[in-house]
Amino acid sequence: MLKSKQSKKTKSSRFRVIRDASINLRVQPQQRDLIDRAVAVLGKSRSDFMLEVACNEAQNVLLDRRYFALEPEAFDRFLAALDEAPTDNERLRRTLTSPVPWE
Repeated sequence: MLKSKQSKKTKSSRFRVIRDASINLRVQPQQRDLIDRAVAVLGKSRSDFMLEVACNEAQNVLLDRRYFALEPEAFDRFLAALDEAPTDNERLRRTLTSPVPWE
């Protein structure tokens, strides 16, 4: 996940995001032109547009990994397993004590 620093711009109350990490892409000219047409319609910079779209898609990919559907019987078994106390094991202890990636 990208971290950003914020600093005051000038006399205004607006903030400017300082980006200190880079991502470089090689694209075909027609891909760049397509992106530039969308950017012009939205009035954004190419970087802002690409970063916004990439972050939205990344969130969708991660959220898709969190949702799953089960038949009623399987769902009942799943809930029962969640209600059971976990067995003590090293891997679980390590998972519960390791730092989370989003902080």
